[in-house]
Amino acid sequence: MKPFISHLLLLLYQLLPSLVLTDTCPTDCTCTTIYSILCFSRRAPKMPSDVSTEAKSLYVFKNGIETLSQEDFDGLSNLEMLDLSQNKLTELPDRVFEPLSSLLNLDLSANQIVHISQESFAGLELLERLYLYNNFIESIHPAAFDGLELLIELKLQGNKLTTLPALKMPHLLLLDLRFNSIPTPGPKRLHTPKLESLKLGGLGLTRLDEDLLGSFKNLHELDISNNQLTTFPPVLREARGLVTLSLGGNPMGPLKWEDFEKLTELQELDISNLSLQGLSETLTQLFPLLKKLTVAENPFNCLCNLAWFPSWLRNKQIQLGRTEETRCHFPPLNAGKVLERLVHQDFGCPTTTTVTTRMVKTTVVIPALATSLPSTTQAVLHAKPSEYASKETENDLPSPIPSTTIDPDLRATFCPPNICLNGGTCWFNHEGHLKCRCPPRTSGTYCENKDDPPSSVDLPTVLSTVAPEITAQIVTSSSILLDFHRYIEMRPHIRGVRLTYINLSGLDKRPKQLNVPASYPEYTLRGLQPNSTYSVCASPLGDYGNMDSVCTEAQTVIQQPSPTGARLENPKLTTMLIPAVAILLLLVLIAIAVGVACYMHRKKSKGHLDHECDPSQLELDNGSLPQKQEIISRPSTVQNGGLDYEVPLMQHHSTANSNLNSLKPSYF
Repeated sequence: MKPFISHLLLLLYQLLPSLVLTDTCPTDCTCTTIYSILCFSRRAPKMPSDVSTEAKSLYVFKNGIETLSQEDFDGLSNLEMLDLSQNKLTELPDRVFEPLSSLLNLDLSANQIVHISQESFAGLELLERLYLYNNFIESIHPAAFDGLELLIELKLQGNKLTTLPALKMPHLLLLDLRFNSIPTPGPKRLHTPKLESLKLGGLGLTRLDEDLLGSFKNLHELDISNNQLTTFPPVLREARGLVTLSLGGNPMGPLKWEDFEKLTELQELDISNLSLQGLSETLTQLFPLLKKLTVAENPFNCLCNLAWFPSWLRNKQIQLGRTEETRCHFPPLNAGKVLERLVHQDFGCPTTTTVTTRMVKTTVVIPALATSLPSTTQAVLHAKPSEYASKETENDLPSPIPSTTIDPDLRATFCPPNICLNGGTCWFNHEGHLKCRCPPRTSGTYCENKDDPPSSVDLPTVLSTVAPEITAQIVTSSSILLDFHRYIEMRPHIRGVRLTYINLSGLDKRPKQLNVPASYPEYTLRGLQPNSTYSVCASPLGDYGNMDSVCTEAQTVIQQPSPTGARLENPKLTTMLIPAVAILLLLVLIAIAVGVACYMHRKKSKGHLDHECDPSQLELDNGSLPQKQEIISRPSTVQNGGLDYEVPLMQHHSTANSNLNSLKPSYF
């Protein structure tokens, strides 16, 4: 009997937390533990009631909450995490968070807040992270953050700020001000001596204040992308401690690589959208610690002087950011191709170029194959290019003499074939020696060693069984229907999807963005150019790092010509007289045809010549006259772009959004 009683007591002891949890969990919320409460998409204008006083994390995002009061947080002195993002808050009453004396993290992003008062955050002395991004904040009281001395992260990006309040935060490590209108954030506004990450992208900066950057002694990450900087900021030449630097999207023209000589600690560099047509091989010596390089949206000329770039990325194991957006612009043979996927032969490097006394001739060198790597091939590696020049025998011409003024970019053309094994690439360095660049999973002086793949699993078989996460279902000349059911299914807690698409075939390579709720597993991109290749990427809404991005490509079809087949070849040379004459002739021909048809119809009627002739009733040999097709003019569609503003994304009046009207949320 005693063992049975002890077993029953143990069972009750195990069930007791669940029973208590069920009684204390607020309505329409989920409580995995008594300390964590998730109220997602409750669609209620007020905070949930009956929240346990033991709760430490409270997630009430995307609830439609419009107002807050102190009574909403009474008894929640143990709360450490409060997520109020994606609601409808327009203001923060004074001292509204004062009962939350233990709060460490507060997320108010993607609301509709306009002003921050002096006492909006009163009582939050322990707060460490404050997220206010993607609101409509126009003004902040100068003393609004004075009591937040322990704050380490402050995110204000995506608001309507024109001035920056004085920030006296001795422990602040991250400050994000991107996409506001603050053209001159002076050093007197920032008293943040420990700042490590400063993000000033999209502020409209025309210069970078030297005193501002000089006041930070521990700055590791700097983002000054998408501004109006016309030259490389001189103050950056001495910023030796930078690990991450973003310069993309500035009209600063060609880069001078000597400006980067002292930035030897860089691990991530973004120089996208700078109108770069090429990259100097000096880049290989500048950044010994480089791990990620982003050079997207540049009109690269993929010629022989850029052939070193893909193999350098592979050999140094450098990640190329936004790979699908890094494409060739010229020559036409490579236009639109992904730069990283090209091999040496794709860059059009010429074969051996020699100069003779009578003619200039291009010959292909065919030396004897190496039979012993340690002996015979070693001699080949240190031979001069002139030793491999072929002899002219057909016309008894003198032996060709190699040019002494050969372009350094053509040094790779003097490599004999078959010197590098397993697909290795041969090149001729400045010391006069031949070297081999080895592809992945090969090694050795001549790439003679083949390493085993990391796994014995048949990779093609595995990949073929995995369905793509985003696909193009229907493609027309101006639209693409995207299906990302699987992308959302694999991320059940995703807030929404940010779609980024680029026309890879057009001159304008700037990406366009729009935000789609998670309730829209299909979406149609409209207003696209015909016969163009588009790259479309999906990433979680609010993820600025694009770490979980999935991409696909689709090509719009060729636009069908008009039924008449008429096409205007050169509109600039066309006058008003030509179409007028053409219309007049067309009307005359139609009148003649109708008259002849009526006459024949009367003749066949045998005596019914007085019958009225109706052209619409005439029968032709190939059937009745074609009906006029109804022409509906639609306004041009402009996709939603910019930041992740959490406003109604699918408007009922928008011609671009033709997806599942019954699922349209009232807010997002």
